[in-house]
Amino acid sequence: MSEETSSGPDTPPDRLAINPRSPFFDADKLQRGVGIRFKGVVRTNVEEYCISEGWVRVQAGKTLDRKGQPLTIKLSGPVEAWFEDLGANAPVAKA
Repeated sequence: MSEETSSGPDTPPDRLAINPRSPFFDADKLQRGVGIRFKGVVRTNVEEYCISEGWVRVQAGKTLDRKGQPLTIKLSGPVEAWFEDLGANAPVAKA
C-alpha cells in the first residue's frame, strides 16, 4: 500500500458505501462530502467504491431488487477519492 491510500484524517477511506446497511457505511465521512473520479471523470452517482481493488458501484437505472433496494452494477477502473470540504487542493486517495 502506498502513502496515498493510507486513510488519514484528510483522505477518504479505501472503501466507502452510501447504503446504511453496508458494513462500509460511515455517516461522519459521508457528511464531509466525498468526491469520486473514475477513469478520469468526476462521478456523482457512485453508491460504493474501493480504491485498492479499482471499482465503483453505480445504480442501474431505476431498477430495484426484490427487497426494494436499487440494483447496482460494478464498474472496474482507476478510482480516486477526496474530501470535498477541504477545497480545491484536497489530498487525493488513489492506488
